[in-house]
Amino acid sequence: MFSSAVWTLILTPLQILREQWIRAKYERQEFIHIEKQEPYSAGYREGFLWKRGRDNGQFLSRKFILSEREGALKYFNKQDAKEPKAIMRIQTLNATFQPAKIGNPCGLQITYLRDNSTRNIFVYHEDSKEMVDWFTAIRAARFHYQKVAFPGANDEDLVPRLTRNFMKEGYMEKTGPRHTEGFKKRWFTMDDRRLMYFKDPLDAYARGEVFIGSKENSYTVVSGLPPSIQGYHWKYGITIETPDRKFLFACETEAEQKDWIAAFQRVVNRPMMPQEYAGTQTHSRHRKKISKLESEKLTVSLSLCS
Repeated sequence: MFSSAVWTLILTPLQILREQWIRAKYERQEFIHIEKQEPYSAGYREGFLWKRGRDNGQFLSRKFILSEREGALKYFNKQDAKEPKAIMRIQTLNATFQPAKIGNPCGLQITYLRDNSTRNIFVYHEDSKEMVDWFTAIRAARFHYQKVAFPGANDEDLVPRLTRNFMKEGYMEKTGPRHTEGFKKRWFTMDDRRLMYFKDPLDAYARGEVFIGSKENSYTVVSGLPPSIQGYHWKYGITIETPDRKFLFACETEAEQKDWIAAFQRVVNRPMMPQEYAGTQTHSRHRKKISKLESEKLTVSLSLCS
């Protein structure tokens, strides 16, 4: 049944999902009465969410439209705006609840690819059912997209691909490609093979992205830093070796070091799928001041595949 498919694998310890799953099954009986699934299964959803501003950090009410027919989630800066501020393709869309990061029990982080770089959008709604309906509608749209994209796949194979939680997040220190730059504290997010780092956890764009390949492609992860390296404040180092360079990180505690290494190893030990080779680039984004009103980002792409 459709409803069962999109609810599968979202039963996390997160209170908002537990509560709404119980209400959907027993109180609203959505799993029995298909017509009650319309808020998230109709293929179209429109409403207002509180969205965090990219530059000022303020949450403002924004109109969102999810359309399976157009294959996109869009949002508008003004209620009567004819053109959307952003178009997020369902093909690369992901959503994950982030109450602690956003500071709201209904906080949702939406990510999508823009020019092969990850863009973050942070939203919430005061009504937990409304927020869960949006989350489930995104999963339903992803489910229908993948049914078309992979016509021979079973539902059981598609469900884990609907939305995903990040493998790991947290602070580490990093240095630059020459290894002579000082180590800087950054927020890291590991989204499958994409390791992204941000100055702040709520930044819209990553300062850089590192693709983590497999050991068959000469990617390795080791504990510690090269003996000649200086300038780090945290002593628990990690070195990721790629075909082109070494990436150096430092963790505050040994426990964090072990957790990060375990996350890296899970990815490195997994053979790459053909479609993953499209992401074998590191996208470093550095802010460049162009005018008082606008700030552009310079993207530096480094190939990480031999």
